[in-house]
Amino acid sequence: MQAHGADAEETQMILRSLLFVPADSEKKLAKARTSPADALILDLEDSVAPGSRAKARGLVREFLQGERHQAIWVRINAVGGGEYKVELAEVAATAPVGIVVPKPDSPDVLRMLDRDLTELEMTYGLPQGGIKVVPVATETPAAVLNLMDYRNPPPRLAALTWGAEDLSAALGASTNREPDGDFVFTYKVVRSLALIAAKAAGVAAIETLHADFRDAKGLERVAHMARRDGFSGMLAIHPDQVEIINAAFTPSAGDVAQARRVVGAFVGGVGVASLDGKMLDKPHLKQAENVLALAEAIAARK
Repeated sequence: MQAHGADAEETQMILRSLLFVPADSEKKLAKARTSPADALILDLEDSVAPGSRAKARGLVREFLQGERHQAIWVRINAVGGGEYKVELAEVAATAPVGIVVPKPDSPDVLRMLDRDLTELEMTYGLPQGGIKVVPVATETPAAVLNLMDYRNPPPRLAALTWGAEDLSAALGASTNREPDGDFVFTYKVVRSLALIAAKAAGVAAIETLHADFRDAKGLERVAHMARRDGFSGMLAIHPDQVEIINAAFTPSAGDVAQARRVVGAFVGGVGVASLDGKMLDKPHLKQAENVLALAEAIAARK
């Protein structure tokens, strides 16, 4: 069944796993339709050679006109770039859930995108503001310095994610990883700032990709750490990563049971509560309610 209107909004709310799919590959696009990913990101940017972009745009249109079993996002090329107007018009015409925006130096880029999307939604008779945006908000040095500006969130912002590959190239770094695979200090700082920027904007934070798609144990460790730290989901670059990511960001039966106990401790509208010898206040209640809401949304989708 297609995810349009209210159904599309519900699909969009769950963003545990977001799988990149090269938009110029008919084979990979076809395979992606059966993926358990919460969202597909049809990629018109890094994974598509410039000479293949026209073909990729055509395949994106065909994909969006077909059955949609996941939330469908499209990563466009740079806002304001040479192919931007044509690309955006073709993508918007088939009403994806949203646009993934590469390399925005600041939220002002998203405001420019909002104006253009508003015109296109009027042209195509689409709901105003219906197409959302997720920026990859740390791919340039200027973007990192402007993360604090997301305190005043731009229109359409649904979530915020970060990336280290383009940033390390921009910084002239020979690597962004330690020998054990962890990010070096600079990128740990950027990750933390991106998480804080998302929360300041009131939207979900999405963890960046784990580049070694053969490293299942490493991915599992990183995904669980991301959930612990406050991220709501994670980018994936290979279909085999999706189920590991989904599992990491899905509340366990134990998580749900404990959340219910916490919510139950606040029955009667009390401001503070006691459970297992520990004092609880409103932040504990909010966290428990978020766990239950996510678990219920996942169960409803199934």
